[in-house]
This record gives sequence, structure tokens and C-alpha cells, in this order.
Amino acid sequence: MLDAGTGAVVGVLGTALSSDHRDVGFAVPLRSRLPGAPQPLAHVLAENAATVAAYGADLNPAGVLDLTAASVALEGPPGGTGVPQPVERAAVAAQFAAFTDGPAAVLGLVGPPGSGRTTELAALAERRRRDGRPTLWLRGCELRDGDASVADAARRALDRVAPAVAASAPAGPGDITPERLARLARSAGRPLLLLLDGPEEMPPALARRLTGWTGRTTWWLRETGAKLVVACRAEYWEGASFPAEPCVGLGDLTESEAREAYRSHGIAGRALAPADARHPLTLGLLAEVRTVLTEAPEAFEADRNDVFAAYLDLISLRIAQRLAAGDGLHGTAVRRLAAKVAGQVHEAARRSLGPGPGDLDPEAFAAVFPWGTAPERLGGGSGWASAVLAEGLLVPAGPGYRFAHEGLADWLQGMHLDLDEALHALVHRAEDAQSDPVPHHRIGPVVQALLCLGRQHGPVRLASRLADLVHALDADPRSWWAVRLLAGTLSALPDAAPYTEVLRLLADRIVAWRRQERPVPEEVGPAFWTGLRLPEEARCALLRRLVHADGPPCEAGPRFLDAVAGLLAADPAAVQPQLARWFDDEQPLPATPHATVATAAQALLHTHRHGALDGLTDVLVDRAHQRADELLAVLAEEEPSAVCRAVDRWARDERPARRSAAVVHGLRVAPHVSTGGDRALLRYAALTLLARPADRDLHGGALALLAQDPHTRARYLPRALEHFAAGDPRFSPDALAGALLTDPEPVLAAFAARLERPDAEEALRALADATPPGLARRVAALVCRAAELRPELAGQTAAYADQRLDRGPAARPVLLPLVTGLLEDGPVRLRCALAAALA
Repeated sequence: MLDAGTGAVVGVLGTALSSDHRDVGFAVPLRSRLPGAPQPLAHVLAENAATVAAYGADLNPAGVLDLTAASVALEGPPGGTGVPQPVERAAVAAQFAAFTDGPAAVLGLVGPPGSGRTTELAALAERRRRDGRPTLWLRGCELRDGDASVADAARRALDRVAPAVAASAPAGPGDITPERLARLARSAGRPLLLLLDGPEEMPPALARRLTGWTGRTTWWLRETGAKLVVACRAEYWEGASFPAEPCVGLGDLTESEAREAYRSHGIAGRALAPADARHPLTLGLLAEVRTVLTEAPEAFEADRNDVFAAYLDLISLRIAQRLAAGDGLHGTAVRRLAAKVAGQVHEAARRSLGPGPGDLDPEAFAAVFPWGTAPERLGGGSGWASAVLAEGLLVPAGPGYRFAHEGLADWLQGMHLDLDEALHALVHRAEDAQSDPVPHHRIGPVVQALLCLGRQHGPVRLASRLADLVHALDADPRSWWAVRLLAGTLSALPDAAPYTEVLRLLADRIVAWRRQERPVPEEVGPAFWTGLRLPEEARCALLRRLVHADGPPCEAGPRFLDAVAGLLAADPAAVQPQLARWFDDEQPLPATPHATVATAAQALLHTHRHGALDGLTDVLVDRAHQRADELLAVLAEEEPSAVCRAVDRWARDERPARRSAAVVHGLRVAPHVSTGGDRALLRYAALTLLARPADRDLHGGALALLAQDPHTRARYLPRALEHFAAGDPRFSPDALAGALLTDPEPVLAAFAARLERPDAEEALRALADATPPGLARRVAALVCRAAELRPELAGQTAAYADQRLDRGPAARPVLLPLVTGLLEDGPVRLRCALAAALA
């Protein structure tokens, strides 16, 4: 039995019904809350309330769900929300889920035009519909001047959908205020969710008291248990002042999402230029354009401007075809009509410019797209307005009309904006002097006008305007328009390299502001510089200037040096060579006075070395700088395997400098090698060098490596000792430490010959370091003979003994017999020098 007015189930009819109270009956009322009502009945009734809609006094969760679903169908994007989306943005969906299950009342879905805000709202509404959760769709253009909170807009939206449920509620839907729906939804454990799309379109009068509207909206949500998602641009969200509410940033698709979108749309992987390859609106419009192509397009990378222009041509042709269908036009006549349509689209864009929300009032819309017979200049046909709306180029927005795609609207309007006049009004004249200030969210057409200037007239003219914005920001660091236009334009450029001079100017001003203790706008902070589409060489050169703007380590906030570290970690192969160029810069960093730009680069390369260790060794050896050599020395100790691999590569390189480096760094890393594989790499490198007659100057170093290797020492030691005794500058005396233990006689003979040469100091030190206790007396005798021949060795020997004494008891087993032998048998000059050192 149904209530004829509300549609609620009130009882069950039957011929023989029984219960605990009576045996037979023909009608039983269904009241789950009666004392003693069986639990299964209560569950059935609860499920019925969630699936069978009732209205009026018996409004139930299913009725709430039907009412709100009708609002999504009426107010949501054209086509409804049941159409599968081309790609699911899992991270966004997860943040939506966390919000709906969490304590926050408001969530901002914030992103630029074309990032897919409306699409994500529609996907959220569809997921909630499948889960039986009520969602009410609101549009910013439906807000009114007198609204106290979002509840007023929700009330009007529910009134508009009331006729949609008339068939299910003959007596009318009854009380369907948002407060009642929110209470019912909360009692059912499924809070009502309001989706507010495009709040920027609210009337100017309401926008002027946005803070009060926001406060009352938050209070109403807390009171009713409802939640609100606001899909808007960043400029609106930052001025909305919702108290400490979360925000989901929406931008380009991720790499995996973009691949899925390309696959689902049937688009080739390189159909779009890199700057626009993951832009949701560009991808969607390109897919729409490709659906009408009868032949595969030529292989080239289109950019956003190409796609928007192609879509405008397509939509103009579709509108022209609708118009031509009634007049019997075909072929060339339709194409001419399409050109006229395109002209009217541009006229609509021009007329929608201004401080308002960017729409057309009914009169302006009818003047551009007549409802009745069009003037002769447009061909004299009829139905222009209907055709434009049917194709979805423009959509109703409150009392007027707007372009369906906000990103396309900005692009079109930017072509017709008087740029110099706009910059004068917004930037070069005090904002408080404007009689009708332009809302911040209307920045889109101005940025597009700047980009259009660059496309049409080249980088010189655009660079001039951007430099003016830098100077304006320097004069007034609070200039919202100057910094946002500057950052927005530079960030949107597909190639910012032609504007390097402007970027240098901005970087220098940022450093100057920090030194003057002036604030630096976060819009030109580290994230801005890492996001610019620049070659890494240019980017790192700019960051080299900007690291001087970093504050002390205790200062909160992003740092430019951290940004460099992030770039290095993300793409070490590209960034390592650029950081190596910083080695020449010994300017101190204000944030860390004991560090310089050069030492900071060293530290970064060392810290992030594991991302591309082999590449780092190549970069450092090619840099041929003291700082690079210092870092290679550290790597020889800490990463010997990597240096051994490098030595092996360099020995086989055709560049002489690389082969010379193989010897130097092979000898440096050899004492730190501990694995057979690394020793083998050094061995092969040495043999490779020995096999090249043209590299005779390197043979001494190669032999020094082979003399250290137990596998090749016996074979190559005689030749190695010849080079050493002859004073080969590439033969390090330290290389004979191992051979001194295994082959003391020939090694000591070679040292005796080397000590007779003028460059004996290094050999003397190496011999003393390598001397084992059992050879101390023999080494002392050798040094004594050398000191007799070359008296200047006395002072060097004494200085060495003094240094070894400073090392403590560990040096005594070798030093004591060595010094004793020198004191007993050495010449007078040597004994005096030792006595002075030991005193």
C-alpha cells in the first residue's frame, strides 16, 4: 500500500497474514519502530527507504538521492555524468574520498582553466550516485546578489528540480529545503555534498562581500552536516577565506594518466608538443577534432594554439552546417558561412571582455547570434542562437551566456584585448584608483594577450612588456597584477629561452630585495624557476644567481639551493655538467657565510652522486678544475668501484686527456681497491695504455698500476722499476709499497737510484711510509748514503721524522729502528737535523 501523496510504502496487503499479535489479517501497517517490531523488518524498511523514493512528509534517503541526482542532470556539464571519463585521476579521487570521510566542511578543487575541474566534479558526482550518496550541483552563475550563504543557491537549485520528481510525488515534493535534505542525509550516515562549480561567476555585488558570504556558508555547513567542494581558479580560492580548509591542486595529467588518455582517445603519442602534451582540455579538443578527420593527419607536434584554432574551425563548421540545413546550402557556401560564424565567435569574445565574469548579457548574445532572421551580412538565415547553443560553444550562465570552455574563452578574448591599456589600468596605475576593480580571476585573457603578442610579433616586444612588469614589481612589491602576469606569462611560454635577459633581470632584483630585507613574492619563488621551460644550462645559470637570495638554514620556506638539489636528483645527467660550471664561483653565500657557490656545488654533487655516479666521474674529469679534482679524490676513497670503472673507460677513450686522467686517477684509487673485479679493471686499463705506443708518456703510470697488482707484479716490476729509477713523473713512489715487501732487493735499488735525483723528497717520504720493521736498518743505510750524496735531504728526512713522531706510539715500531740507524750511521748534517727535530 502506497501513500498516494508521497509515494511512501505504508502497509502490505495479503489474504492470510500472521504476526506475533494475530493469526489472520488482510492489511498490516509497516512501522519499523513499533515496540517488538522484528529486526529483519527494520532492515527491509531501511533498505526500502534507501532505494524507493518518497517525498513530502515521508521524504526518505532515496528521495533525497533522486532530488540531488536531478540537480546534477540539470545543472551539471552537458551530456550528464554517466559517460565514462577518458582517464581516471586516481590521486584526485583519493583526496575526494579522504575529504568526504573526514571532518573538514569545505574542499577547494583549484586549478587553471582547462585543467579538468568540471570533469573531476562530474566524475565525483557519478561515483557518489553509484554509491547512493546525495550530491547537489550548483553553478556560480546561479548565485545572486542577495545570497547570505550557499544555502540560498542550494534552495533555488532544489526548487528548479522539483518538477522532475512530480510524477513520483503527485501531491508535490513538499518540504525540500536544503536544511531538511542535509539532516536526512546526515541521519542516514551519508552526508549531503554540494558541488559549486565556477564561483568566479557570482555577481559583482556578492563578490564584494565575499568574506561574509564565505563565513555564513561555513557556519551553515557545520550546522547541517553538509559538505562543500568549490571548483575554482587559484585567484578565487586565495580570496575566498574559507577557514583552514583543505585544497586539492589540479594541473596537467601525470605521465601515466596522459598515456591512458592518448590510448583511449586514439591519439598518437607525439601528437602534441611537450608543453601541452598533458593538458586535459587540449587533449580533449584534439580528440574531438580528430574524430572528423577522414585521413590520418600529418606527423607533427601541434601546440595548444593549433588545437584551439582547429577546434574553432570545427565548431564553426558544425554551426554553419546546422544553419545551412534549413537553407539548402552546400559545399563552398557552407564554408563561407563557417567563416562568418568564426567571425561572430571572435566578436562574442571581444564583447565578453571587461571587468565582469566574462559572459554576454542576453542583448549582446542576440546581437552577435540572432534568434530570428540574421542580417544580410551574415547571410540572412535564421537560427544562429539555437545553432550555437546546440553545438555547445556557448552555454547559458545565469541571465546571460558564456563560452563552455574557460580556457578557450581566455584564448579568444586575449586576441582582442587592448594589451597596453589593460597593463596601464592594472599595473602601471594604482589599483585603488580604479573605479571598478577587475576581479583577480579575470587574469586569464591578459596572460593570453601577452602570449599572443609574443606569437604574432616575436620575443623582443613581449620581452619589453615583461621587463616593464619587473620594474613595476620592483617599484611596488605588493603589485598583485605585476607579479601574477609576469609569472603566469613566463610559466606558460613553450620556450622561455628567448626571455633569458628578462629572467636575469628578475633574478637580480630578487637577490636585491632579499639584501634590502624586502619580501619576495612566492609566485617567483623556487618552484617558478624550476617550472620554466628552459634548457638546463640557462636554468642553472639563473639559479646560480638566485642562491644568493636564500635565507639562513633556520628560515622556513622553500630555498633555491634546495630547488637545485631537486633538479639534480630528478635529472642528474643534465644538471651535473651545469653544477660543475659553478666551481669558478667563489662568492660566499649569505645564508652560509663559510660556504661559497663553488663549495655548495661540490656538496650537492657529492650528496646526490648515486643518481648517476658514472656520469659524475666523467663530468668531473672533463671539467679539469681543482674543485673537480678534489671531489674525484673523495670519490676514490668513498666510491672506488665507480672510479675504477671510470679509469677503465678513460683508458680506452680516443681523447688524450681522458687517457692521461686514467693514469692519474687509477693510481689515486688503487690503494682503496678491495675487490678482485676492481683490480681487474685497473689491470685492463693499464694494459690498454701500454699497448698504445703513442702513449709512451703514460707508460710509467700504467706500469705503476701493474706493479701494485699481485697478478702482474712479477712480470712488469722490472720495467716499472726502470721508469721509477729514471724519475718518470707519472710513476708515484707509493705504488711500490707492496713490491717492497715481496721484492725488497730490486725495489730498494730503484729507490737508491731515485734518491740520487733532484726530485727525491716524494720518494723519501714514500719509502719511509712503506718501510716494514724488518727493513728499517737497510732503509736507514740507504737514506744515509743518499744524504751524503745530497746533503739537502737531511732537512727533509728530519722533517719527515718529526711528522711521524706526531702520530703517536703507532709509528714507533718502524720509526725507532729507522731513526736509530740514521743517528748512528748518518752524516753530521743529517744527525744534527734529526737531533733538532727530536729535541
